[in-house]
Amino acid sequence: MTLQNILVAVGPKDSERADELAEAVLEVAQPAAATVHLTHVFTPGEFEEATDRLNFESSTTADPDAVAQRHETIRALIGALEDAGIEYAVHGRVGDHAEKIVELAGELDADRVVVGGRKRSPSGKAVFGSIAQDVMLESPCPVTFVKGA
Repeated sequence: MTLQNILVAVGPKDSERADELAEAVLEVAQPAAATVHLTHVFTPGEFEEATDRLNFESSTTADPDAVAQRHETIRALIGALEDAGIEYAVHGRVGDHAEKIVELAGELDADRVVVGGRKRSPSGKAVFGSIAQDVMLESPCPVTFVKGA
């Protein structure tokens, strides 16, 4: 299987594991010369908060791609990809996290999705759900899970 498009889904707590995400992505993207699609999905509330924090004029006119590009983890990953000479694109979406990640993977004809996550108790998963788990179950392609602390 040739890898041409790798989607990396970045969440609000992934800044703690940016190095691990970069390492996992570079491990598969470099040998394949794949394009990496850095993605951040915001809930409507998160998007409004981010546009306020980042001094965009309005959350109704702000471009989700531009807001995502200013995310701390996305910027760290861009640096790693540029240092390695890997082509990339940044995508921002607003909506349900897992749903939008899976939807974008299909739109991009992604060959791999990379998601971060952390260990959770069974009751924690039942109460709070798991974006990574939903992506793994619904993704149109293989998913690489990068475990955090």
